Amino acid sequence: MLSVAQYTMPIYAVLMLLGGIMGFVKGKSKASLIAGVISGVVMIGCFMLFAQDAHTSLIAAIVVTGALDAVFAVRLSKTKKFMPSGILLIITAICQVIFIAALFPTWTP
Repeated sequence: MLSVAQYTMPIYAVLMLLGGIMGFVKGKSKASLIAGVISGVVMIGCFMLFAQDAHTSLIAAIVVTGALDAVFAVRLSKTKKFMPSGILLIITAICQVIFIAALFPTWTP
């Protein structure tokens, strides 16, 4: 499960970066661009840290995905529109479960 979690990080980072760019291009949202870039860079940092300290890397990834889960849930409740907040909430929750499962190998969702 560790290798799945490790390679989920850069994939998720790219999705967040692209999502932030799309939010800026389509909706002129600087907040989306900033949040997407920051979360993407942090997840790339988690990926790079993974080789030296997988435990800390997974904890950081769980914190980032937890914060983004909260942001996407609030946006979904405010707008009542599934796209893009709902789909991002689901993707982020799946990634978070992968990171938690890697951190606690005996835990099963």
